[in-house]
Amino acid sequence: MTAQEAGPVTVAATRYADPAREAEMVAWIRAGTALAEQFPGFLGHGYVRSAEGDDAWHMLYRFADHEALAGWEASPQRAWWLGAAQGLVGEFRVQRMTGIEGWFDPPEHHDVAYPGIPTPPPRWKQAVSIFVVFLPLSLFLGEAGARLLPDLALHWRIVLQTAVATPVMVWFGLPWITRLLEPWLQGRPRQGRRGRR
Repeated sequence: MTAQEAGPVTVAATRYADPAREAEMVAWIRAGTALAEQFPGFLGHGYVRSAEGDDAWHMLYRFADHEALAGWEASPQRAWWLGAAQGLVGEFRVQRMTGIEGWFDPPEHHDVAYPGIPTPPPRWKQAVSIFVVFLPLSLFLGEAGARLLPDLALHWRIVLQTAVATPVMVWFGLPWITRLLEPWLQGRPRQGRRGRR
């Protein structure tokens, strides 16, 4: 098993159903989730619609690795669940995402290509983006920890700093820096005042 196959994998599926059958669609999604939750390695799920009355349902589910995902996908429970959607769900698209590329949509590794979506930036640009946020945050938290908790052992301060830095990076730092650097990440010139004429 490769390093990529050993890590968590997120499956994004877009399925289509008649908007008038919303209650049935929600019940079908919940039934599939209840079945998937019983499988080893299941990490979570979610679904969203673009707008009320839209026929597209965007569904996500995540497994600990490709082996766990394969167990679910080859199961008779999933086959029964998909069969129960006959006449309810139309065509659908499926995409599998692994690694940090999820921060730089679309992911580098996918099963189905979506036309018109740009390729992810090079790894070195991804690394620079993370570094730009992580360095000042680490310096700030390190200094704050040394001043506020001078008697705490160094390894416990590092654990505490990491516990604070991780959610800050995930929910604020990375989304902010990818928006800020998006033209550079995608190799497009930033639109300045001249471009707004």
